[in-house]
Amino acid sequence: MTVAVLPVKSFSRAKSRLAVGEPAWRATLAAAMAADVLDVLAAARGIDAILVVTSDRDAAKLARAVGADVVDDQAASSHSEAAELGVARARRDGARRVLLVAGDCPLVDGADLERVLVAAPAAPSVVIVTDRHGSGTNALLLTPPDVIRPSFGDGSRHRHGRLADAAGASCQVVSAPTLELDIDTPQDLALLSAGIRPIRAPRTQDTLRALGAR
Repeated sequence: MTVAVLPVKSFSRAKSRLAVGEPAWRATLAAAMAADVLDVLAAARGIDAILVVTSDRDAAKLARAVGADVVDDQAASSHSEAAELGVARARRDGARRVLLVAGDCPLVDGADLERVLVAAPAAPSVVIVTDRHGSGTNALLLTPPDVIRPSFGDGSRHRHGRLADAAGASCQVVSAPTLELDIDTPQDLALLSAGIRPIRAPRTQDTLRALGAR
């Protein structure tokens, strides 16, 4: 069984680095991006269940709307800590592997997710999808789920590689173009606006249009 784990920070505290729009708009954008990612996860072949790790009520509602289960992150953990909570729950549920995905990659499509899923070599293994800079990690496929502890943040691509080596696991970096753009800065937001296509990220598109209208 393959379980997707999506850590979601409280929308009210999300995307402060964007420095664009009012806090309420940034919260709406964060919610829209998470909803678009959830919709793609729910439709992707090869994913048997979805866990959303969050302390945010609105994020929990979005999760349940697509049939995902919610792991209550009462401590409002860091991204890595929230991912670990999801991995622990997935293991208890009998997952054979977990796919950790960032909630701020709204351009993701199902074909890229499926390429990541079929790329995994025999266990134990780690598959890394990097950010557009090639240094961060926007998705991580772990087989078995506890093969390494996730360690997101600056330089995480190489950190995850070193953790895989230390665990005696094979490690592969996979290209997934629609997962490479995560939205943290005004430049990321500009690239998102330029890269959106009609069939992708509909909720994010609506939010961006609302900002443009203002």
